[in-house]
Amino acid sequence: MLIGIVGLPNSSKTTVFNALTRGHVETEAFSSGQFAVHQAVVEVPDPRIDALAAIFKPKKVTYARVEYKDIGGLDKGMSAGGLSGEILGAVSQNDALLHVVRAFEDENVPHPYDSVDPARDVAILDAELVLSDLVIVERRLERLVDQLRKSAKGAERDRWQAEQALLERVKPALEDEVPIRDMGLAPDERKLLRGYQFLTAKPMLIVLNTGDVDVPDASALLAYPHAESAVTTIRGRLEMELAQLDAAERAEFMAEYGVTELGMDRVIRLSYQLLGLHSFLTAGDTEVRAWTIPVGATALEAAGAIHSDLARGFIRAEVTAYADLVACGSFAEAKKLGKLRLEGRDYVVQDGDVITVRFNV
Repeated sequence: MLIGIVGLPNSSKTTVFNALTRGHVETEAFSSGQFAVHQAVVEVPDPRIDALAAIFKPKKVTYARVEYKDIGGLDKGMSAGGLSGEILGAVSQNDALLHVVRAFEDENVPHPYDSVDPARDVAILDAELVLSDLVIVERRLERLVDQLRKSAKGAERDRWQAEQALLERVKPALEDEVPIRDMGLAPDERKLLRGYQFLTAKPMLIVLNTGDVDVPDASALLAYPHAESAVTTIRGRLEMELAQLDAAERAEFMAEYGVTELGMDRVIRLSYQLLGLHSFLTAGDTEVRAWTIPVGATALEAAGAIHSDLARGFIRAEVTAYADLVACGSFAEAKKLGKLRLEGRDYVVQDGDVITVRFNV
């Protein structure tokens, strides 16, 4: 899972990046406004993995992972004529976007637009993303007209005409500043557009950095009524400090400041929800591991996530609910008590299923 972190200059997005990744990237009071990308891979906290590891005592424990990219250089007016190749590439090659928005006052960190206004800042960056997509649509439509006039025949012509018709629907919506994810496109239409990596088609998580103030209800600061989006808050500097502590110190600090859930954990959870993902688990004395798959994936698809050979030679899946396996303490006891069941290739995997795939290649 790739998450691109974006935000206006001095929005504190690098502070949030450090909080999410336990990183040490320099945070500056004055943003250079220059293009830069910092990357880090984070293990997804999952107490289910810890519990299973305590039971099976495996040689290896593997958590699901998410990669964050802190992308600098976005600002008002940048998308006129289209985003530059470097910035567009960095932003578009993500599964979702995380927009850090400043919601705190600090006289030592001037706001580029002279006042703290989350709704205005969100609108500024949304408009840039819409404009970037619109430029790409306009350019592609021009090429399609030329291609259809010159040489397209048969099936190729049919594909280009279908693409042209869809883009001609998308264009006026973008001109009205409607993001693609709000257009209600059918799955086959989304598939047709997938290669463009449109920015406004990506799920969007708005993270409001409230500074030292705890604001549990993000809707009190910002309404964001768009599809495939969510809004949450984070105390950026506090969370960044917490991220640098070891587990014992962190727990003590969280208790002192009344932090019941780390921002990193909440952001990852919301990101999974926006992308329609969840995890199934595998367990044994060799390895306990979390695997990320789309909600609604079948046992056959889960097998393929582990290895293509398991999908190719799939026979059955032995499935135990996580809670049942922990309560039983072993697969043998789960089987004895009727908590382990056999499922076929079309079984829809549930979050937290512990699966053993039987196969023959």
